[in-house]
Amino acid sequence: MQRERKADMRETGILMPVSALPSRTGVGELGAYAYEFVEALRENGVKIWQILPLNPVGYGNSPYQPYSSCAGDEIYISLDLLFEAGLLKEQAPTFHENVRTVDYDAVRTFKEPYLKEAFSNFTETEDFREFTRQPWVYEYAVFRAKKKANHKVCWNEWKEEDKIWPEVPAPLPKEQEDEAAYQMFLQYEFYLQWMEVKRRANESGIQIMGDVPFYVGVDSVDVWGGKDNFLLDTDGRPVFIAGVPPDYFSATGQRWGNPIYDWDYLKDHEYQFWIDRIGYNQKLFDIIRIDHFRAFDTFWKIPASCPTAIEGEWIEAPGYEVIDTLRAKIDGLNLVAEDLGELRPEVLQLKDHYHLKGMKILVFSIETGGKYAYDSFHDVENMIIYTGTHDNDTLMQWYEGLSVAARRKVRRFLKREGIKQGSVKDRLLTYTLRSKAEYAILPMADLLGLGAEGHINTPGTVGSPNWEWRMPDFGQAKEELRKYRRAMTERV
Repeated sequence: MQRERKADMRETGILMPVSALPSRTGVGELGAYAYEFVEALRENGVKIWQILPLNPVGYGNSPYQPYSSCAGDEIYISLDLLFEAGLLKEQAPTFHENVRTVDYDAVRTFKEPYLKEAFSNFTETEDFREFTRQPWVYEYAVFRAKKKANHKVCWNEWKEEDKIWPEVPAPLPKEQEDEAAYQMFLQYEFYLQWMEVKRRANESGIQIMGDVPFYVGVDSVDVWGGKDNFLLDTDGRPVFIAGVPPDYFSATGQRWGNPIYDWDYLKDHEYQFWIDRIGYNQKLFDIIRIDHFRAFDTFWKIPASCPTAIEGEWIEAPGYEVIDTLRAKIDGLNLVAEDLGELRPEVLQLKDHYHLKGMKILVFSIETGGKYAYDSFHDVENMIIYTGTHDNDTLMQWYEGLSVAARRKVRRFLKREGIKQGSVKDRLLTYTLRSKAEYAILPMADLLGLGAEGHINTPGTVGSPNWEWRMPDFGQAKEELRKYRRAMTERV
């Protein structure tokens, strides 16, 4: 259901990955620093905290190739909260506290002994047992246990009995059963800590916008435990994979590698896979942003044998049926659509049919090729305006990358709009916050005025430095939030 919009109201948000929060351990955590961030947002009138997926990252540390659609990444568990709960005898020391990039492997190696110590001191409660009775929890735990037993390779390379375990379950060897128990403990602690962050945010008048990718990763419990939902061969390998054809980001397209859904099978089973997946995420977040929403209309189907995304075909998807089913089955569902890129009109018709908010990206909408710079994207109320997203250059990286003439046109454009005071960054943010869009969301790196050092991800590339940006302290962020406090809450 969509909330009623009060006259002339605009809600401002900050896009900030949990991984990028300050902490004592080199990666953002779900403890005191997250609480401090929520408090800073509350003090300055920010109403939305948009995050990236929190699921266990897989290949390339990408949150869009996770091991599960429901599980949380244990890397975010606060060791300090485990100590306060009596699960650690001593408080963990600091580790990579002041670094500006996340070293995922190093942080995991540092944290694991403390997480295992906490597990050894944990006593099951009825609340824990109720949590583990959710169907996804034990299956995910077994997936992680078997992945460890199979040297962490993709599940379709496991021993045959492990590959088919969801269809032909068998008792686990003790070592795997112990590992599964440990994984369930991690998920329970993650859930408790995340829900406390969400509670504090909601009580401060802040909604959490979570990000749910349209596709799931092939090396995931979603595919391993639900093979029939996807177009796979008899060995569990995708026959077709997802991506997009050549575009702004890549001359050869983007070959993501995610398996394509078997929509006929999903339809025959009343889209239960989607109900389970979105339904659980609705418990974790107040708003769900569907990444690559356009695939509910048409999706790019690439033969798995093709080395690039150039070869493929657009296939229609049953978007109306799926969304109708989700709205009927999930109470309070609040979706927004990532509708960027070259779209056929039917995508926007689908979005508008359900009155979903789409997205405008400022760095894509300001055109500088002619005599004058101008904004090519017409603002509407039922929209989210961003300066940028996690997938493109930061605001200042974009501006500094323009020619001298183009930068001059941008400054003159802002002057024509009546925005004459402050730095270019300040004027661009002011222009964004003046939009008639109901939501205006600023990536933290843009609020800080960062250049390439704040760039989070480059589509079509894998590995470092993607997903590694980190803010080592709150000092400048709090200053910038205070500076924009009035603009965050009023159209000035």
